[in-house]
Amino acid sequence: MESTTRKMETENSQQGQRKKEDNISVGKSFFVGLQHVLAMDLFIPPIILAGLLSFSVSDSALLIQMTFIACGIATLIQAGFGMKLPVMQGPSFVPLSALAAIGTTSGVGTMIGSLIPGAILISLIGRPLKVFSKVVKKFIPPIVAGTVIVVVGISLMPSAINSIYTASGNFKENIFVAFITAAVLIICMYLGEKVSGKFKFVKVASVFLALGIGTIVASFFGIVDFSSVGEASWFALPTLFAFGTPKFELDAILIMLAIYFIIVVETTGTWFTVGEVTGEKLDEKRLNGGAFGEGLGCFIGTFFGGTPVTGYSSNAGVIAITGVKSRKPVLAGGVILVILGMMPKLMSVIASIPAVVINGVFAILCMVIMMNGFKVIKNAPFTERNMIVIGVPIMLALFAVMIPSDILNGLPNLVTYFVSSGTAVGAIGALILNLVLPQKKEESQAIQSGGEINYATR
Repeated sequence: MESTTRKMETENSQQGQRKKEDNISVGKSFFVGLQHVLAMDLFIPPIILAGLLSFSVSDSALLIQMTFIACGIATLIQAGFGMKLPVMQGPSFVPLSALAAIGTTSGVGTMIGSLIPGAILISLIGRPLKVFSKVVKKFIPPIVAGTVIVVVGISLMPSAINSIYTASGNFKENIFVAFITAAVLIICMYLGEKVSGKFKFVKVASVFLALGIGTIVASFFGIVDFSSVGEASWFALPTLFAFGTPKFELDAILIMLAIYFIIVVETTGTWFTVGEVTGEKLDEKRLNGGAFGEGLGCFIGTFFGGTPVTGYSSNAGVIAITGVKSRKPVLAGGVILVILGMMPKLMSVIASIPAVVINGVFAILCMVIMMNGFKVIKNAPFTERNMIVIGVPIMLALFAVMIPSDILNGLPNLVTYFVSSGTAVGAIGALILNLVLPQKKEESQAIQSGGEINYATR
């Protein structure tokens, strides 16, 4: 009886806390939402894809514009009535090579057509079939979820750091700018926990301050270039199927179905990350809603010719740093993305933030994500079996991230698409190891009860 009473009191307290967190102003929502947008760096995938497809300058700009709009709509779908968690949707890096291969050999129309069946399938297994949650509950217990979160942070971190090393310009200056940017973010994170009252904004504005100060410092070294801002127009409406009408080829569809599977594994890790940093339960309703929202977002994205959308892990880092767990800033971020997609001049301002500044922030966000993963698995029994389940996927992810490009290019296409994603390799490794390695009954019970991610049935 006492246990039931305590449980009810805890649930009532959590509900009260959530209501308090959701009760934030429109102004604050858009301010934090802008930080989510700035942390995403989502113009990079369409730039890469446009380059791989040999697009003209005007077509490249149009693809970036369409990507912003597609991601904004997908975010509104996912956070609004899909998963109903603060999940920002952005273009996935995973399918870029596959999309480029399809687009260059069979045409952009075939590339767009290859995206549609997989998007519909993901939506269906979420709703109305409601199969996705059962798959997750069976194959992704807390120890796997936590490992996936760790892998997400670790696999993204080398990309951020290498981008600083390889950035154009003076190496020493780039390192200095990235160091200052990261230091500002770390100081803001620390002060945000120590100060109170009116100075609490330091934590909420930490990412914005880091990007702003980093850009100012970079300007002293001549790294910042705003010339594209003056050349861009103020307003431009989206165009549906601007790159051609969809065409359907079986081989292209089958390749993208495999790629969609990898994307779903990755985005599931992001959902676990967001669930962890927000303290929300990933129940069956949310998991199925997430799959539905993911698929619907990808489907709508095909109308704009962009890449498949996926949940962005970097935004979980923003949530953890700012402490704002409400969906309102993410919904505001979705609106901002749509607006930016129709205002190329404002988009150009964001795109003008130096890469070393963005990656200085991104590296710290990766660290925050990784540590949240360790929080999830910290209560798992430290057995040999569990060390293998946790450690080997991390090793596999690093193996994939560090594989030389000449070796990668020599592999079969389907293998190349797979190993190009460290997160996918690590996540699937964790899934397989957890299934094939037996565990004692008491260990299983300890993992299920000790993990920080809870599965609740509504």
